[in-house]
Amino acid sequence: MKMPKILISVLFMLILFGNSAYGFVLLTQEQAMQEMFSDVDEIVEETKQANPEQIAAMKELMGGKLVLFQKGDAAKAIGAKTEFTFYFGIKNGKKVSVSIIEKQPGKWGPIEYIVNMNMEGKIQNLAVMSFVEKRGKPIAKRIFLKQFIGKTIKNKFKVKRDIRPITGATISSRSACFAVKKCIVLYEELYLKVLVSSKQE
Repeated sequence: MKMPKILISVLFMLILFGNSAYGFVLLTQEQAMQEMFSDVDEIVEETKQANPEQIAAMKELMGGKLVLFQKGDAAKAIGAKTEFTFYFGIKNGKKVSVSIIEKQPGKWGPIEYIVNMNMEGKIQNLAVMSFVEKRGKPIAKRIFLKQFIGKTIKNKFKVKRDIRPITGATISSRSACFAVKKCIVLYEELYLKVLVSSKQE
């Protein structure tokens, strides 16, 4: 008996994609905000549009690019943005910390991070919100992420130098380093420098 063409097609697709990567949502945006802002009165959202000079300055600090594509990664759909959102934690009427959600390519697909800093731009907390992974979720382990705590714009974020990579996940490790550094650079260029400039005028 001959198999129907549609059944043959389905079986072929199952064989072809049977070992495909799977997407994981570890934290919704609401859960991520609760984790980053555990002791604030409210969270205020501010969107900043980067001008060409700011984009150029940020690219220079990031090695010439704002999206890290690596040989062997599988996330070509992430485009460069010029508008960025900052989430400020307010306590007793004052901004006490800031979080940025950033997405960068990983080995199997995009990885979404949330990075929290104090008002001087020092990393206080971070987490992986979602990712596409084939062999589990090493990139989201706390033992890896805690290496970034306390780092600032002065740090290089170099894998195998000041950040120990995850064994077997070098691309994801580099993605994390790039994403965290970019969050610091965004805050430095679009908020801190603008704040200083406005005070001097």
